[in-house]
Parts: sequence; C-alpha cells; structure tokens
Amino acid sequence: MPINPHISLTVLVLCGGLGAKLAAQDQPLSVIDWVQQNPDQPAMTSVAMPNAEPPVAHSGTVPTVAVQPLEDEAVRIIGLVPASVTGLPQDLWRKSDPKELSATLTGLPDFRLPAAQALLFTALLTEAQGPGRDAREEDIFTLARVEALQRFGALDPALALIEQADVTRDKEHFAAYMDLALLTAQEWPACNILAAQLHLSPSIGHRIYCAARKGDWATAALLFDTARALSMMSRADQELLDRFLHPELFDGAPPLRPPRDITPLLFRLHEAIGEPLPTRLLPRAYAVADLRDLAGWKAQLEAAERLAQTGALPDNRLLGLYTERAPAASGSIWDRVEAVQQFDTGLGARSADAVSKTLPRAWQAMQQAELETAFAGLFNDRLSNLDLSGRAADIAETMAYLSPDYAAAAERSDNSLLRAVAAGDPSGMTSNDLVTSAVIDSFKPGAESRELMTMARTGRLGEVVLRALVLLEDGAAGDPGALTEALGTLRALGFEDTMRRASLQILLLERFG
Repeated sequence: MPINPHISLTVLVLCGGLGAKLAAQDQPLSVIDWVQQNPDQPAMTSVAMPNAEPPVAHSGTVPTVAVQPLEDEAVRIIGLVPASVTGLPQDLWRKSDPKELSATLTGLPDFRLPAAQALLFTALLTEAQGPGRDAREEDIFTLARVEALQRFGALDPALALIEQADVTRDKEHFAAYMDLALLTAQEWPACNILAAQLHLSPSIGHRIYCAARKGDWATAALLFDTARALSMMSRADQELLDRFLHPELFDGAPPLRPPRDITPLLFRLHEAIGEPLPTRLLPRAYAVADLRDLAGWKAQLEAAERLAQTGALPDNRLLGLYTERAPAASGSIWDRVEAVQQFDTGLGARSADAVSKTLPRAWQAMQQAELETAFAGLFNDRLSNLDLSGRAADIAETMAYLSPDYAAAAERSDNSLLRAVAAGDPSGMTSNDLVTSAVIDSFKPGAESRELMTMARTGRLGEVVLRALVLLEDGAAGDPGALTEALGTLRALGFEDTMRRASLQILLLERFG
C-alpha cells in the first residue's frame, strides 16, 4: 500500500469525522429501531414463557457459579484517519516502550522542513494501537499524541483525538480536554461534564471558573473563598479569579502583570476580565485564539503565519486573511500583505507582465515569513499556465519543485540536479557543496541508519519515524552526515515522497543552503 504522509490537517480531520459517522451507522439496531424500520413485522411484546419451558426447577440446590477476573480492556484503535488512507499500519507504535516513546514525542524539536512536519501529523493522526502491555501505558502515549498536536498548533485534531479517547476516562484525559476547550473557546461542553463529574476537575480554579460561567455565582464565590482561605490556589489564579468574580471591586485598578507560567485557564481569565494577553510571545497553541474575529486583523495575520509554518492552518485560510482588506499601514507584516495582494491581482488578470513585476516581491515576503511551500501550494497551478521569463521564471520553477506536483516540474525543468532528485535517481551527480552532496548520497544503497532499520524490523516503525525526523532536523541544522542518514532511512522505510520533498526543500529553501 502506498504511504501518503502529506495529507492536509483539514482532510485528516474530515476523514476522521466521516469515519466516526460511518462507524455510528454500522452500530446494530436496537429493538425499538428494528420495529420502527419494519412496521410490517409483528412487535414482540409478550413475556410469557414458551410452552416447552417447565414451570418450576427440579431442585432447590444452588447451582455452582464459576468466578474469574475479567479480561484486560480490549485493544483500542485511536486515530482520526484510517490506515487505508495514510498507508501506515495500525501497529506502528505497538512494540515500543510507551514511556520512552512518549518522551521522544514530547521532546521533538520545531521542524524546519514542511515535509517533516507533514509526516509527523500523518503518523500522529493515523488510526493505531497504542504501545505497552496494558490500558494505562496506552493512555500515556495517547496523551503524548494530544500534547504534540497541541504544541504545533493543531488544536482541532487534538480535540477530536482526546474526545475519541474518552475525555472522562480519568483526570489526565479530562485535563487535556479542558485545556484544549479553553484554548479554542469551547469550554461550555467541558464545564457541563465537570458539573456532572466533579472528581475530574484539574484544579479548584477550573471548578470556580465553570461555576461562574454557568451562572452559579454563589457556588463560585463559596469555592473561591474556601480555596483562598486554605491556600489551594496559586497567586496568579487567585488574583485573576478575584477580578473575574468581583469586577466592581477592581474598577480603575491597574492591569495585572502577565503570569510567568501561562496556562489555558489563566489565558482565558485574562481575556474574561478585559486584559487579553498578546499571543505572539506565547506558545504556538495560543495563537489559535487570535484567529477569531475578536482579535484585530494584524493579530489574526500574525497568528495565521505562525500556524501555517507548521501546517496547522490550511493554506487557503492564510490567503483569505492576506487578501481580506487593504493594508492598514506599511512595514513588517503589512508589506507582506501588500505584496501578496498585488501578486494575486496580477495573477487573477492572467497578465505575464504583471506577474513578472509582482512575483519577486511576493516571493521575498514569503521567504521572510518562512512560508515558501505554503505559497507554492497556493499558486503553482495558476503560474504554470503563464509564459514567464527572467527572475519570475526562476521563482516559478522553484515554486513548482516545492509544490506537491514536483514530478511535473521536473518535466519542464532544465536543472539536471533538481530533475534527478524529483525523479528519485540522482546517481552520477556530484557536487562540491556539502549539503548538496549529502542529499545526493542519501539516494545511494546503504545510506539508511542500520540502528533505525533494526528497530523498524522489530515492529517499532512509529518510533523509528520520530527518530528519523529528529535526525533530519539535525541534518537541516547543518550536519551533512545526519542529513544523508535521515533521508536514506525515510526512503528505506517506504516514505519515498517525503524523502524527495524534503530533499528538494533542503536544496531550494535558502535557510538550508
């Protein structure tokens, strides 16, 4: 089965939702459903015993009842996209040590290569069994998957994944769910669950917040006073909750200093008291809050760029924000907005002259934002129909190689090295550049890591993928040996498309040159 690691997060989530819907449709009908769907059949309402049933037992002896422990919980398959779509096996995590695997996952670096980020999302979202020997060990890894998705800004998939795993399973699952609900401003369902199952509460602060949000101010105030008297809250929680519950007491008071250690609850409380925190200096997950209309256009643009860098935001959403209205000022992000708008206008007019004038500036703007691959994915198809020359033609060729349709770019290109890499066979090529030479060597037999391939043969494919991506990041940071080994390993594992796209990105994106 071909492996398809480069599926957008939007498609992944939609596939996951469709799978859940189909799964629901496959559930057996209840008796009532069967009767309603078969009105011509007689309803079975009699509870009389059949005629052959004896009216009494033959003796009063108590029968022997065998007792044995229930079997362990059935193996759970958790994920949003079927293995038939991603091409990854359901047991890719099964043979790994759950604690070691979770530590690797939570310690992943910020990937510079979009191809690496795309493969990571595919691995995290594919339907798969967890590692370990029991349900608890599987749970550890499920929470690590959710944490990784949250860290890279993919909050909607993370929320869907934790909901599938059962948010009421234990306090750890609910805490992860509550954080995501607060970050996406969807705390109402979470607060309803908390009201019904108080033992799941991550902290007293969450109980106070939810009670107040549901309009139960008396309970919220009682909980707050009790928690304050018993020192059950941090100082930051106490100060924010005090202003949240008693706004009239702090009218005209100076704004609070931002907490040193931010949490989703503190973030939402700052917003609730009218002192929202800027997200540009916070972890990427908080940027999702600025995509709402409550934020200004500049904040929305900055958030969209941060999320698009990891592939957590659809490219079309980014373009929609870039072209929403005329730039409000000049400099920084406004120059990027203006450059993209002018290019989009010229491309819409199908004018080769207009595109030739506007493309170089737009491309430079995308380089500054490190969004070249997103830009290529948006505009490559429309550019391919124009007869360009000079600098614009060179940029268009680069965009074609960075797009998903890089194979078609090779058919029109005069660059022998890029053409060979895109085709998967740069044998015979040589280069004095260390990075280029490392890429060429990765296509040769034996370039893969023997250690990682041994791990893969023992059933630890998912863990090997994570380690190969970390190795690839080391290579992108300037280690030619690691680059060759990582690319070679991905190819040996069957991730040919990822390997070729990563190779092209290394060769074409200036920050890796």
